[in-house]
Amino acid sequence: MTPRSAGTEEWQPVCRADDLEPERGAVALVHGQAIALFRLGEEEVYALGNHDPFARASVMARGIVGRRGDVPFVASPAHKHAFDLRTGRCLEDAHVSVPAYDVRVVDGVVQVGHRKQDAA
Repeated sequence: MTPRSAGTEEWQPVCRADDLEPERGAVALVHGQAIALFRLGEEEVYALGNHDPFARASVMARGIVGRRGDVPFVASPAHKHAFDLRTGRCLEDAHVSVPAYDVRVVDGVVQVGHRKQDAA
């Protein structure tokens, strides 16, 4: 990585963490993409692509948030497929995923980075 790519310009400020309702989704335009944001804890925030590959609709932010053991997930409102909030992988079909993005909270502000590399 070059020093420039490691800089703050890679992180887009989106909103205050307090503006996100716990265990509910919100949509934001980040790096030109519709991103679904989910806050589970005080500073536990996840970002996935908002497009549901099964329903072929931009509905992920309206999904139901929960946990399966230690895995935080969102279940699509259309067909109820669950997606791991950390990786974007579908819990019912490992061949299907949605983009997952790096997220951090700095001084109470949610910042979204680039798309995570696909998990192996």
